[in-house]
Amino acid sequence: MTGGGRAVVLERPGAHRIVPAEPVPPGPGEALVRVYAAGVCGSDRELYEGTRAPGYVRYPVTPGHEWSGTVEAVGEGVDPGLVGRKTVGEGFRNCQTCERCRAGETSLCTGGYDETGFTRPGAFADTLTLPARLLHVLGPDADLRAAALLEPAAVVAAAALTAAARPAERIAVVGAGTLGLLAVQFLAASAPAELLVVEPRTGRAEQAVPFGATEVRPPDGLTALTGRYDLVVETAGAPRSACCAVSLARGGGRVVLTGLPGAGAEGLDPLGLAMRQITVHTVFGAPPAAWAYAVRAFGTGLLNPAPLITHELAWEEYAEAVALVGGGDPGAGKVLLRP
Repeated sequence: MTGGGRAVVLERPGAHRIVPAEPVPPGPGEALVRVYAAGVCGSDRELYEGTRAPGYVRYPVTPGHEWSGTVEAVGEGVDPGLVGRKTVGEGFRNCQTCERCRAGETSLCTGGYDETGFTRPGAFADTLTLPARLLHVLGPDADLRAAALLEPAAVVAAAALTAAARPAERIAVVGAGTLGLLAVQFLAASAPAELLVVEPRTGRAEQAVPFGATEVRPPDGLTALTGRYDLVVETAGAPRSACCAVSLARGGGRVVLTGLPGAGAEGLDPLGLAMRQITVHTVFGAPPAAWAYAVRAFGTGLLNPAPLITHELAWEEYAEAVALVGGGDPGAGKVLLRP
C-alpha cells in the first residue's frame, strides 16, 4: 500500500473540505481499491443540499457510490490474485443473513440501510476500503473511465432483467439522462420493433438515436402514441414521468419505474391500472445478478457508457461538479470526479 492521499468530506449540507486521508488497511474479507474515477449523480446533489431522506445519509460522510479503480491490497481470507485487477463494486452493504439477502434480493435487505457514499466512506477519495464480496472484476483492457458508470448501468440492468423484453416488442423509454441512455442500449439488444425515447431536451433525445432509439419525441407530442407500447421503462424521476409511462403502455403492458421522483410527484391511478391490467415494477438499487449482467454487457461491448461523459473534474472541484448535476446546463451529461 502506498501512503498519503486525499478525500472529500461533506461535514454537513453545503459544507465540505478536502482532507488528507491515509488508506484504510483492509481487514479480513476486505479489499483496498485505488480509485480511478467516480461519478456524480442526483443523489450526490441531494447529499450536498441536505434533501436526502432521513435514514439514508450519515454526516459527516465522504460521498461517492459510482466508481472504478484497481485493487491495491486485500485482507485475510481474500484471494490475493485480486491485487492489480481493475474493478467496480456494489454499494449496498447488505447483511447477507436476512430472508431477502438469502434470496439474492440484496437491495431489499431488512438488516437496515447501509451504503457506500451515504452511510459509509465513499469513492470521492484516493482510496476506498470495502468488503471484497462486493467487487465485480473487469477485464485487463477495460476502460476505467467508462467503467465508473457501471453503477447506474447496474440499476438499468436490474430494470432490463425485470422488464424481460422480448424480440419485436414495442418499447418506450421515458427520460434520456444517464439512466435513460443506458436503458436504450440494454433494450436495443432485445431487437424491439420500435424503441421510442421521450425527452424534452432536444440534444439529449438525439443522443439516444446512435444507441438504438428508432424515434424520439418530447412529452407534449405523445397523444397519438397513448396505449401503444408493450413495455415502458421510466428513468426520469420527474413529477409526471410515471404517469407518462403508464399512459404509453398498452392494456396488459408492463411498466418499470427506475427514476426516483421527489415528494409530491403525481401518483398513479390504482383503478386505471387495474382496469387496463398493467403490471408495474419498481427498481431501487441493483442486486448482484444485475451487476453481473451490466459488467458482462460492458465487457462484450454491448454497453458503451463513454459517450455519456461530458465533464471530468478534480476532487477540489467537488462543489462545481455537484452544481453541474441537475443544474440545467444542456451541455452537461455525466460528470466524473478524478483524483
